[in-house]
Amino acid sequence: MYEVNVLVQGFPGRAVCHGGLGWSTVTLLRGEGRTILVDAGGYATRPEIGKQLTRLKVSPTDVTDVVLTHAHHDHACNFTLFPDATVWIGRKELEWAVAEKPGFNPLAELHARELSILPRVNRLEGGQRFIDHFEAVDVPGHTPGHLAYYFTGNPQPILFTGDAAKNRAELLSKDVAMTLDAAVSARSIETIWQYWRAQPGTILIPGHDLSMTLDADGKPLYQGERRAGIEAWFSETMETTTLFDLTGNGGPWAQYRDE
Repeated sequence: MYEVNVLVQGFPGRAVCHGGLGWSTVTLLRGEGRTILVDAGGYATRPEIGKQLTRLKVSPTDVTDVVLTHAHHDHACNFTLFPDATVWIGRKELEWAVAEKPGFNPLAELHARELSILPRVNRLEGGQRFIDHFEAVDVPGHTPGHLAYYFTGNPQPILFTGDAAKNRAELLSKDVAMTLDAAVSARSIETIWQYWRAQPGTILIPGHDLSMTLDADGKPLYQGERRAGIEAWFSETMETTTLFDLTGNGGPWAQYRDE
């Protein structure tokens, strides 16, 4: 039995005039002598990842494996924080990422090059089983070699979709934002649904949304409480701030600021 903790909760939105937020899901699994991160987040989430690991009494050197869904900066960059971990990423994804020229996109090209030369990096094929209880699932579209991961180490399987299905809206509509091939992405979402429906109670953890299960009617049901907000300095002192709730629920943000 693995203990599962979502360290950083992904957010299903983007900035209006600052590009992508990059608020992506980072999940920790602990069990059977392993400490596994599924996606590692980007630079902006480093303080939150560190805070949550400290709360759980996990040090960076305790992490045995970092499993990456794809090579975009908000999912891959922080593998460097875990120097003793084996890193897992799709072979096709890494080959594509290394071959790409720098552009105005989310690809972390320098990190991809580092991944391509490190001996502790293992390249995965779709359908491959690895570690214990993990299966790599081909779900291209968002990127050419994107992988989802199906984890069967607990009574309730977990399906990590990364950005192949970033949020509930994409899962339901099969219409995705930010993809290199919309038709391929739609087929990948069909694959995700096949895995999700295969066993009742399967938990789906997407790249930019709350975790979900399927209700009795087969519709996605959120698990847990959404937490997202921005604190801004618009006044003349540092003591006065303005809080912007991004949950859509008018969340009580004062209780979260110092956690």
